[in-house]
Amino acid sequence: MATMNGDGPRKALQITIGATAFAAGLDKFFNLLTDWEQYLSPLAARHLPMSKKNFMRLTGVVEMAVGAGILKGPARASAYVASAWLAAISANLISSGKYFDVAARDVNMAVAAFVLARLCERDSRRLREPEELSRAA
Repeated sequence: MATMNGDGPRKALQITIGATAFAAGLDKFFNLLTDWEQYLSPLAARHLPMSKKNFMRLTGVVEMAVGAGILKGPARASAYVASAWLAAISANLISSGKYFDVAARDVNMAVAAFVLARLCERDSRRLREPEELSRAA
């Protein structure tokens, strides 16, 4: 449970970023939220070794793994991956010459994922410090 020591913002980011990544990844198989293939730039699509549909499904698997990692696994590492992944998605969108609004939102989410990773590092250091102090005594 979040406490007054700053865990609340970290937990909020962890839940929203993790759940969003997992849900977006899962939807790559169903296209209920949108037709995900439309967001793949023609430049990127030309260089794919597979169909756009299969690429989106592979992307979905990665996004679900990252989302699950943020929610339950190594949140710090998964948050760094999410941050880089979202920045790459933004670059793809910008290179398409369309969807600048989505690219802007993805940049914001990339920054939020980076902040989550840094908060996880801070929390990890804070947990190690008392242990290190007791060993030094």
